[in-house]
Amino acid sequence: MSSDWLSNTYLVAAEPGGDGFLVDAGGPVEPLLAKADEHGVTVTHVLLTHHHHDHVAELDKVLERWPDAAVLAHAEERVPGTTGELRPDEKIEIGGLTVRPLHTPGHTAGMLSLLVDGNVFTGDTLFKGSVGGVRAPGSTGYADLKRSIMLPPDTTIRPGHTDPTTVADELESNRFVRIWRGVDPEGAEDCTALGEPATLILLGDDYDGGYKAWVRWPDGRDDIVPGSKVSR
Repeated sequence: MSSDWLSNTYLVAAEPGGDGFLVDAGGPVEPLLAKADEHGVTVTHVLLTHHHHDHVAELDKVLERWPDAAVLAHAEERVPGTTGELRPDEKIEIGGLTVRPLHTPGHTAGMLSLLVDGNVFTGDTLFKGSVGGVRAPGSTGYADLKRSIMLPPDTTIRPGHTDPTTVADELESNRFVRIWRGVDPEGAEDCTALGEPATLILLGDDYDGGYKAWVRWPDGRDDIVPGSKVSR
């Protein structure tokens, strides 16, 4: 996990001595390079959830170590160094593991979550106790994000930032998800968000210890914005 961005990079392999892959490359990658060497894992692929800098900043260091590694991303999420396309629901096999890309737009248009053997790497779609924002470059909005977070309950979530969790835990404890499921009521407090009048539906926790806000604009549109940009 990056100490600056709290973003995660994952090394995934079925067994020592085999082929493996990285999920994202925000870094620091040195501990993962060392762990791959320790277990004799050859990284043949780098699978990118999306294009934001905190998830790709050390891709060049990865390619210095494994120059022949394929770097795959959704067509709308390509970055310098990308060598091919990762297509939704088109499974790929790497070192005995099957990776199924799921298109989970909202935070970005081509955001992919990667389902691997009961684990899902969610990028910036779903976090422990929170959800991705829809104000970052390339975002497609609240409605896409809401549709994207519904996954099988027994799946382990390995998010793009901070701690792992499970879909079942998020269904029960994630305040955004609880309202979407109809378990908890929406809020109705007047507020100012990003300098504009709005209704505060929820001021929830975020992965970095701060807050994320679900607001509704006067024209009825919903939005997820930084909690620091909301005044009550």
